Amino acid sequence: MSDQTVTLHLPEPILRRAQRATDVLQCPLEDVLTATLAAALPNIEDAPPEMWAELARMTWLSDQALWIIAHSTMPTERQEQMQALVEAQSQRSLTPEEQETLEALRREYGRVTLRKSHAYALLSMRGGRPLLGDVQSYER
Repeated sequence: MSDQTVTLHLPEPILRRAQRATDVLQCPLEDVLTATLAAALPNIEDAPPEMWAELARMTWLSDQALWIIAHSTMPTERQEQMQALVEAQSQRSLTPEEQETLEALRREYGRVTLRKSHAYALLSMRGGRPLLGDVQSYER
């Protein structure tokens, strides 16, 4: 992958913050800005392509919206249906319809889990707040 030259017009307060970071880190401004963009725009290419747009949009969600995603779950009845099919699969061969349903439920569970982990990663990068502590105080 080749480097590209980009011209940025930064507001003075942001430029000052970046320059302070260069002083503290003792590295070039370009490195600070590159690392900041890499953190703000996490790599989503390991996710299923059909989720790329959704995961990318999450970068611009508010902390409150990310906390909602981070605490989301697959509906209980769908979890129970998936568990019942997994148990049935351990006792017998599933019908093609059951197998298809189980695979769809597993994909849904995977999507929920990926959204949650992405939300937690974004929250972690934003503020250095403890993510396993008292969540209530951060959701306001």
